[in-house]
Amino acid sequence: MKIPRAEHPRPQFQRQTWLNLNGDWTYVFDFSQSGKAQGFAEAAGFDAHITVPFCPESRLSGVGFTDFIPAMWYVRKVRIPEGWGGQCIFFHCGGIDYLMELYIDGVLAGSHAGGSSPVELEIGRFVKAGAEHHFVIHVQDDTRSRRQALGKQSISRQSAGCRYTRTTGIWQTVWLEAADRRGLRHCTITPDFDNGAFAFAPEFIEAGRGCTLTIRMLDSGKCAAQETLHAGSGTTALLKLPEPKAWSPEFPFLYDIEFTVRDGEGRVLDCVTSYAGLRKFHVEGDRLYFNNQEIFLRLVLDQGFYPDGIWTAPSDEALRRDIELAMQAGFNGARLHQKVFEERFHYWADKLGYLTWAEFSDWGMGFWRVDNTRAAAAYPALRDYFGQWSSVVARDRNHPSIIAWTPLNETNDPLDLAEHRRFVSDIYDLTKQLDPTRPVNDSSGYIHAKTDLWTVHNYAAAGEKLSEMLKQKPVWMNFPAEEGAAYCGQPLLVDEYGGVRYYLPGSKPYAANSWGYGDLPKSEEEAVGRIAGLTRALLDTPGVRGYCYTQLTDIEQEENGIYTFDRRPKFNMEAIRAIFSGKPEP
Repeated sequence: MKIPRAEHPRPQFQRQTWLNLNGDWTYVFDFSQSGKAQGFAEAAGFDAHITVPFCPESRLSGVGFTDFIPAMWYVRKVRIPEGWGGQCIFFHCGGIDYLMELYIDGVLAGSHAGGSSPVELEIGRFVKAGAEHHFVIHVQDDTRSRRQALGKQSISRQSAGCRYTRTTGIWQTVWLEAADRRGLRHCTITPDFDNGAFAFAPEFIEAGRGCTLTIRMLDSGKCAAQETLHAGSGTTALLKLPEPKAWSPEFPFLYDIEFTVRDGEGRVLDCVTSYAGLRKFHVEGDRLYFNNQEIFLRLVLDQGFYPDGIWTAPSDEALRRDIELAMQAGFNGARLHQKVFEERFHYWADKLGYLTWAEFSDWGMGFWRVDNTRAAAAYPALRDYFGQWSSVVARDRNHPSIIAWTPLNETNDPLDLAEHRRFVSDIYDLTKQLDPTRPVNDSSGYIHAKTDLWTVHNYAAAGEKLSEMLKQKPVWMNFPAEEGAAYCGQPLLVDEYGGVRYYLPGSKPYAANSWGYGDLPKSEEEAVGRIAGLTRALLDTPGVRGYCYTQLTDIEQEENGIYTFDRRPKFNMEAIRAIFSGKPEP
């Protein structure tokens, strides 16, 4: 059987010693959640088969079960490669929703909480090189608990409104990786655009006396800079480039990077390949700058859903194709909405010069009345949030295409407004500690507490009305009574607008509850005219520094995309490109 999604899942941290575990697993649903009592942890196999990394709700999994799945179990026999003896062996998965436990031959080898944060477990003591082992994964996913991050997964049985088919269990690539105990665990790469340099902050699996780390930066295969330092977590290196090349949307140049760890005798212990882009994105007053040049952001809302894979792209080519479709429509980037996109998406954004705002799938965490009516019930979600968001930022902060972080979306009707402000401010501070190089959009749309970007959501149906609202002073606010103190002259961006619903001639609504913002246009010309009028209003309104149009594709019953759910263009794309390629007058 051909391995689905066979490409390496982590292009910015790649070893040769890895084993892709996608493909055929057996599984069983555990509706009564009695699997442990039934001995499922010691299972050698179940009757039903599922194709990993696709969730059981998806068609690509071979299952296609879309009702609630409170728990399930996976099992697969895995042979550990002969040459992996004496090394650390890591179990990885980009995403398992929501709680997971890994059993190896019936013994608990590790656990993880969080459906959108990466899983990494060191399992060397549970396996033997050259031997076969039974890997059993136990998943629990209580989407109605109001205590776990869901993003746009539906909390009702059927998809409705702006919530769609759920994702349970494994939904990103599963793989094993072997590394020397003195090898590299991670390295934060920070571009220093103004000085033509990169800063490197490595972390090691274990400290090795006498070990060194050599960092080589390559420009088209030729060494552009190199440094060797003693291998120790907490050390840093600055590699200055004699002829620095910038990364930009127009010229997305990437330096290849080689990390080599050696022992005191010069023997190679570990080799990791990576890449990086030299760029800078920052805020000055109420304006945005990319590589020290003022920029206007023309973003599209991308929620990353697929008809056949739900949260999982059917192929690596599909990830790239979504970016290409957005760029063909005239956008220079995307707000990645209520989903932590897999690393391969960011890789293609890096390669293609596509700017993104990375966002957490925070909906469902129970911080606000829309999710919960009792304040006490929010605290377990609060505890989980900080660790999960931290691991997402740490995973993705080396990608040059990511220019801003959005930890929360549409935070309104808080259980306690003062507590809300403290909580959101703490998240802002945490994000800046993890990555001081990027602006933080504390909560997309509302209610702001501490933010570098002033973002608002406005679904006015006509450009004149939108323009009138955005001219309010000092700035337009979704909830002025609750967020006024947070405005300190930040750049104004309308990071949700539009949402014009339209159907291709001869097509029918996806479902009886299909919808879009505003009245249904009577023709393509009317729909395009409405999009053009709204976008022109943003370009012509002084002080607006960017926008995000809703949205790239239809998603199930929400049919307001530029493209259909299966990625067919809904409009004359030359007209659409002309609209979204427009820039404000100087």
